[in-house]
Amino acid sequence: MMLLVPLYVHPAEDPVAWQRLAEAAAGLYGVVLNAADGPGAAPDPAFFEPARALRSAGVRVLGYVDLDYGARPPADVVRDVERHRDWYGADGCFLDRAPADRTGLPFVRQAARAARRAGAATVVLNPGVHPAPGYLRIADLLVTFEGHWDTYVSAFTRPGWADRQPPERLCHLVYGVPGALLALALRTAGDRGAGVCCVVERELPNPWAALPPVLPGKTP
Repeated sequence: MMLLVPLYVHPAEDPVAWQRLAEAAAGLYGVVLNAADGPGAAPDPAFFEPARALRSAGVRVLGYVDLDYGARPPADVVRDVERHRDWYGADGCFLDRAPADRTGLPFVRQAARAARRAGAATVVLNPGVHPAPGYLRIADLLVTFEGHWDTYVSAFTRPGWADRQPPERLCHLVYGVPGALLALALRTAGDRGAGVCCVVERELPNPWAALPPVLPGKTP
């Protein structure tokens, strides 16, 4: 199991968290850098050194880009990808709030192609649910669940096409996990076909404002 870590906390507030991620590089699929619901309007120097340290450790740095479920102009998506690349050295992108039904495929396909032309070597797509299977051909990694542990336990289902995918193509992001069940949550993600995940105890509005309690070399 590899970890994809959305760390939505400013380095000035928690520099140790960013340092710990670089130290845990071997077990990380990547880290999502989200300076200001995207790259921000101007470069934030506080992210320069953490991003450099992650890249030096061999960790993918994925710039956060909001698709607004298909409502954002593709030019804005490309602008965000380019800013992440130019300002923070991001080598990929995390396309959040992606549409999931077939009608959204043309928009997401266009956005992902434009992101790759802008230098994104890795494209992670987050509809947060199992989307139409055509999305598999667009992204390197597909987030097919993002939600609360209670929902993950009680209401998670997966279509047949997901059972046939290599685990390294699928990711689950689970928050609100009781501390005593973190190890179980990791095993559950693996049992449900995800080779990449992140499980945290924190709740909304920002469950990703701290490190996941389980990192490589650190057990709950």
